[in-house]
Amino acid sequence: MPSFTEPEHQSQSLPFEKPTPRPPRSPTVAKNIRSRNRRREYLERHPKYFSDAEHELADPLLYDSLVRKFQTPAEREVEGKAKGYSGVLESSLLRGEARLADLKSSTDNTTTLEPARDFTTEADLSKTKTKEDGLQRWHEFLTERFVRGHDEDFDYSLIDDNEDYDVMERRDAEEAWFDEEDPEWASDADEGAQTTRGQTGIQDF
Repeated sequence: MPSFTEPEHQSQSLPFEKPTPRPPRSPTVAKNIRSRNRRREYLERHPKYFSDAEHELADPLLYDSLVRKFQTPAEREVEGKAKGYSGVLESSLLRGEARLADLKSSTDNTTTLEPARDFTTEADLSKTKTKEDGLQRWHEFLTERFVRGHDEDFDYSLIDDNEDYDVMERRDAEEAWFDEEDPEWASDADEGAQTTRGQTGIQDF
């Protein structure tokens, strides 16, 4: 009878594969990403930016929904004193104009749709139940507005031309350097040089 032998199984180690490097970005895209990263780093170092009362004018209705409606009468009084009479009047007028614009757009039967906010939707606003949540969402809105360069009163050249804010870029460069390094595996000689755990060197009887 013919004899059948089982095939020998040889263990094969999978070769180490380096991660595929990212394709190079165009100079324009790289500059844009660098500027946005620097602006985010600026906000991390300067949290007082968010406390500027003038930011309310960027979107009076959003501020009213996320911040103002959670304020106590005392807090509104303090805010009004900080703004001054002209500031309170300006924010009130802009808030009223924004409400009229929203009312008109809701009753307009044209097929043209008003562009929605990138930051949030009406459904998101309805989920804002606490003062802390509203303030966090307002800060998110201000962050995206600042990073995109929409704060017309800010001189972005102070940040975009400052290499000191390249924290994320330096971190990415370090990670890319480690990715290019070959892993070093422990050799048999290294394993043999280690003493066996629990070995005392005394003969047991």
